[in-house]
Amino acid sequence: MAGDGGRAGAVVVTGASRGIGAAMAIELARRGWTVACLSRSGEMPGDLRDRDGVSAHVCDVTDEAALSRVFAAVAEAAGGIAGLVNNAGIHRQTPSVQLSRDELDAVLNVNTVGPVLACREVHPHLVATGGGLIVNIGSFWDRLGVPRTVAYCASKAALGAVTRCLAVEWAADGITVVDVAPGYISTDMNRDYLASDSGRGRLARVPSGRAGEPEEVAAFVAGLFDGPVGYLTGSTIYMDGGLGISV
Repeated sequence: MAGDGGRAGAVVVTGASRGIGAAMAIELARRGWTVACLSRSGEMPGDLRDRDGVSAHVCDVTDEAALSRVFAAVAEAAGGIAGLVNNAGIHRQTPSVQLSRDELDAVLNVNTVGPVLACREVHPHLVATGGGLIVNIGSFWDRLGVPRTVAYCASKAALGAVTRCLAVEWAADGITVVDVAPGYISTDMNRDYLASDSGRGRLARVPSGRAGEPEEVAAFVAGLFDGPVGYLTGSTIYMDGGLGISV
């Protein structure tokens, strides 16, 4: 099955029930892609509930069996898989001396192990269709030292390494792998924080002077799928308003 625009194969988006993930699913569907929305809740982004070519699936990215079932079902229904967006992630802020093993494992499992498992699972489906695109959603914190976020920062830095390794290993298979690393994005989860004194102080250091919007990340990622991406692979692309390079 093709999406409204007749594009062959589905794009799988993890963590698609809200925030940046929902925005990406909506934008991909708007551009004619068949979209499979994965989340632990199985909820469909509201704007997509009555749209053809869009499906919602209950899936924990740390569950290998669930990933295998969902990818197989999506490939069968859509006639193949064209790409994957690894967006599912969690964020915890805990002083490092109080960080429990359970909390550390939870963050690393969802933010790093989950994408590796999803990439491994999608690989044969992409090879079967002649290649494809994997976009990992990282964070500009992957190169910063941020207090109380050792698990999160480590998980996103590791995701960048995953991107580089798979880009090299799978290039001969026609698979492009990139890492898109947003900065402060105004999602439902952090909108209140960004409006607080602390949040406004952080945004004041952003050269562009504002937070990004989920739709901006979504438009960029969807543009990668529209392609062609050509010679691009293995790169981390920072969408942080210039904060990471400012002095």
